Amino acid sequence: MSGSLPDPAFLSVFDALIFQKTAERFDHLGDLPSWFPPPGLRQDPDLPPEQLMDRSFFLQHFLHEAREWWESGRTGQCKSGLWSEPALFGEDVVLEATAVRHRSLRYVILQRFGPDILPIQPLLQKAREEQLSHRQAVNQHERTEAQLGSRLAKSEQERDDVMAVLDGLGLGTIMLNANRAVTFISGKASELLQTDPARMIGRTLVEGFPWKPADSVRVEEMGRLPRSQRQVVPVVMDGKNHSATALEVEVQDDPRDPRKTILLLKDVSEMEALRRQLVGPTQFHNLVGKCPAMRAVYERIGDIAVVDVPVLIDGETGTGKELVARALHQLSPRHEHPFLPVNCAGLTDSLLGSQLFGHKRGAFTGATSDHEGFFESAEGGTLLLDEIGDMPLPIQTTLLRVLQEGEIIRLGESRPRKVNVRVLAATNQPLQELVDRGAFRADLLYRIRVARLRLPPLRERREDIPLLSTAFFEKSRVAFGKMQVLGIAPETMQRFLRYSWPGNVRELQAALEYALIHCRSENILPTDLPPELCDVFPAVQSSPLLKPNERQRILDALAQTKGKRAQAAKLVGMSRSTFYRRLTELNIAHEESSI
Repeated sequence: MSGSLPDPAFLSVFDALIFQKTAERFDHLGDLPSWFPPPGLRQDPDLPPEQLMDRSFFLQHFLHEAREWWESGRTGQCKSGLWSEPALFGEDVVLEATAVRHRSLRYVILQRFGPDILPIQPLLQKAREEQLSHRQAVNQHERTEAQLGSRLAKSEQERDDVMAVLDGLGLGTIMLNANRAVTFISGKASELLQTDPARMIGRTLVEGFPWKPADSVRVEEMGRLPRSQRQVVPVVMDGKNHSATALEVEVQDDPRDPRKTILLLKDVSEMEALRRQLVGPTQFHNLVGKCPAMRAVYERIGDIAVVDVPVLIDGETGTGKELVARALHQLSPRHEHPFLPVNCAGLTDSLLGSQLFGHKRGAFTGATSDHEGFFESAEGGTLLLDEIGDMPLPIQTTLLRVLQEGEIIRLGESRPRKVNVRVLAATNQPLQELVDRGAFRADLLYRIRVARLRLPPLRERREDIPLLSTAFFEKSRVAFGKMQVLGIAPETMQRFLRYSWPGNVRELQAALEYALIHCRSENILPTDLPPELCDVFPAVQSSPLLKPNERQRILDALAQTKGKRAQAAKLVGMSRSTFYRRLTELNIAHEESSI
């Protein structure tokens, strides 16, 4: 067929009624077939073939299907199957209609079958019904598929919109399943964690996150708490090729399934940097403190670490002398070599000499084999001689020679051995008084105190007590699994501030751990403290050491609580009204707004 009307003589070969679909009706093409009009219609010779379209109910139903088939753009043929028209033709007449399309033209071909088709008509009719049923099922399936596709597209659009809003707010989103494995990570979360999302999917909090394992444990513990008790978890990631990133992690239950968890990550690096600028450095390696005396210590450590000379670290017991020594080692060119601390107190001459310089088999009773001393073990690194004021005089003499010559001689040997070790010495005794009493060699003192560092006792840096307490509290509650304890009560902090702390920082840490072990409430109360802190004299509350620092304490409290005034008021032991009044009186409202 072409785009023009076919030749009527050609169409008569098909012995069928052929209709062409126009804009408004069906037009008959070519000559009438031999079977039309059938005998039953001969009484109505004026019936045009086109009226069959209106009189046959079955044909009208097929034309409806044919229109859908034409509009679908499918190719081939669309057949109606056999049907009979006894009422229309006056006898059993078996017909079949076929819809075809040629380019833009649409045709319907109506064919009649003879009497021999009647025996198999029931089978054909059944096949037709099954075909119709199958077609209806296919159509229903296609409609359902289209509806589901529409819903899926809508859901994906809504999800993308929500992700766009969260990303715009700077919130990264991570979804965990009931086994705490990652099932989804947003683009913003991937950016904050500086990791490939494909590497995170399927991995757990502990094994898959690029922050410290202890932070993952804290996030896990927070998820187990009731929603009313949860707090954001601060996390700091040390960037390998980037600057450190400070995050706040909020743990939420999935509203559709409480077994699942949603983590919201917020980048607070800029706010943390501003806070550090406001309050100054609060931590240096493992040392915690921001008072002027500690800041001076940090500066001196930085100056001394790079100079390869002996250092004398002076400070009371518990002030952190070994932490300072470790910081000196870590900042020195020797940091890739060993750091060995040795306590010189309570040891005999031979035992201490053996530990420091080593011995040869048989050098003394019990020396059953050759032994390498700490000087040789620390080759290339740093040796800390703690409590050097208790070192016996004979060992002091040997040590002086080692410092001067750079050589050691094992006990029982006469052959010197070259050593390359930096010596740090620590003491809690006044070495000059020991020299005056003849208990310490003056020349050794001059040799080991080329550089000096003095650590202030805790009673001289009381403004660091809240900071130290908070640091020890956060560390210990994770270690002890006491995540249900949320903080330190203000009255407990007041006890800390009043106490004299003869054991210094070490005693503060031990007292806090004692209280955390015995704590049964949300906050550490005074009744949880060790006995020595329960008897603190209240009059110390008005100590003149605290009043001049009230402005700084308030700023520190606001910084620690990230600007939350109610929590800051509790931290400094004030009522909320008093706290607000002091903000105005001290004119720190503007500064507080920048926290």
